[in-house]
Amino acid sequence: MSTLLSLGHGYSAQALARRLIPQGWRVIGTTRSTAKAEAFRAEGVEPLLWPGDLGPALAEATHILASAAPDAAGDPFLQAAPELAQTKAGWVGYLSTTGVYGDHKGGWVDETTPLTPASDRGRQRVLAETQWLATGLAVHVFRLAGIYGPGRGPFEKVRDGTARRVIKPGQVFSRIHVDDIAQVLEASIRRPNPGAAYNVCDDNPAPPEDVLCHAARLLGLPDPPAIPFDEADMSPMARSFYGESKRTRNDRIKTELGVRLLYPDYPAGLAALLRDEDLKA
Repeated sequence: MSTLLSLGHGYSAQALARRLIPQGWRVIGTTRSTAKAEAFRAEGVEPLLWPGDLGPALAEATHILASAAPDAAGDPFLQAAPELAQTKAGWVGYLSTTGVYGDHKGGWVDETTPLTPASDRGRQRVLAETQWLATGLAVHVFRLAGIYGPGRGPFEKVRDGTARRVIKPGQVFSRIHVDDIAQVLEASIRRPNPGAAYNVCDDNPAPPEDVLCHAARLLGLPDPPAIPFDEADMSPMARSFYGESKRTRNDRIKTELGVRLLYPDYPAGLAALLRDEDLKA
């Protein structure tokens, strides 16, 4: 039986588990929360409370996915559990971010672009990537664009009137539906290439205000109010995202992994989210 050990079993990892468990996989997911542990069980995932002993799970893991956010010292699991470097798992995935490329003033980046992060968050991701690759394990790095999906779409804020179009001329982001992240990870598991890095994003980088306007139109509502970036009331993390503008190429997931995106652009992804809401209503 194939066994996935998911270190920091979060939103993207849960989407992968939903693909693998029906195929007969065993999935073990770490969490710091007993409440989340119960939710994992309900989804067929074996919870492992962290901090804790990874030894038994490591002994059985054929695959490992690391999703935890790093800190100034790098990846928290590698710091706390150096025995990870001794795993016999034949595939290891590390979820990073396109923030490792820094700001390119709207220009295109691909996996060969030098890593020049502009934020502490980006620098920490570069450090964690380097640490995982240095283990000598069969590591694959996945640089994720802005993630959206069920429970993480723009519709709620548009409906309740709290959405704002933050206008910063020239600002553009890439994004990715969580189900496409999951299919990229599964494709890599089927076609391993240790040491490879993959940009995981859709085909249509766009200004964030365009996405909000499209969401409003799908709901039959007016465009959210516009506010200049310099006047916007934003958290430091949200503001830091606007410090980088780039378009990210995704050719490698298509040519090397054979991925055909389920949602190649935000109109397709948002329409699917709205359909899912209607089905659940």
